[in-house]
Amino acid sequence: MNGSTIRELHMMEDLDAVSLLYADIWGSRPGASPISAEVMRALSHAGNYVAGAYEDGRLVGASVAFFGEPIGTSLHSHITGAVVGRGVGLALKMHQRQWALAHRLRRITWTYDPLIRRNAYFNLTKLGARPEEYLTSFYGTMHDTINGGDESDRVLVAWDLTAPSPPRMIEPPAGAAHRVRNREGRPETAATDAETVLIDLPDDIEALRRTDPGAARAWRLAVRETLGGLLAEGARVVGFHERRRYVVQRPTTHKRGTTHM
Repeated sequence: MNGSTIRELHMMEDLDAVSLLYADIWGSRPGASPISAEVMRALSHAGNYVAGAYEDGRLVGASVAFFGEPIGTSLHSHITGAVVGRGVGLALKMHQRQWALAHRLRRITWTYDPLIRRNAYFNLTKLGARPEEYLTSFYGTMHDTINGGDESDRVLVAWDLTAPSPPRMIEPPAGAAHRVRNREGRPETAATDAETVLIDLPDDIEALRRTDPGAARAWRLAVRETLGGLLAEGARVVGFHERRRYVVQRPTTHKRGTTHM
């Protein structure tokens, strides 16, 4: 991100600009930004993280985070939004990481929609965060442009700031098997007792919500049942293969002959 700066924000005029930027990114209806300037002002004044990224003096991204559990070790990143294709999102996360380390924190958590491929790739591959929990309809039904009236299932990921970065490329081991396969744009599920499970994602869930809501709903339910069920059983997401599928390792206590659908 050349010629840009990132700084913490405290003044209402700066926070008003962030609220408007978020409304534009999420396609929210007028007056319904994902977070208000007043809430950001309160969080900033209380010592939490509110930062903006500027390019040639223009706001191009922002991030808001607050201290979370366990107290004294964790920061929860509530919302980050940036213009696409300029490296702004990564720059914001690196700034947030340095801020957290300066405050003696060891991890950052956040949630994301597990159906959005670019977010899964960014979180798991570029940053090295790892899913910890599947949260069904976490915010209820959301009617902005990105969510398109879909239920707001989210995955909670944790970024261990003290751990070495995992390899960016991962190849599933021999014997890995699909639980969800992208079959001509729709999810095809299959039972398997393989130790390593693959879960495909749709090519573009946001476009699918507009063009084929039924297919989008099928994807939501398929990934909820498979990824959500596996995480509840103690499985670990160990990578994101070819920018299109989760690689999930079942716990060592997994017994062949048992499956979860």
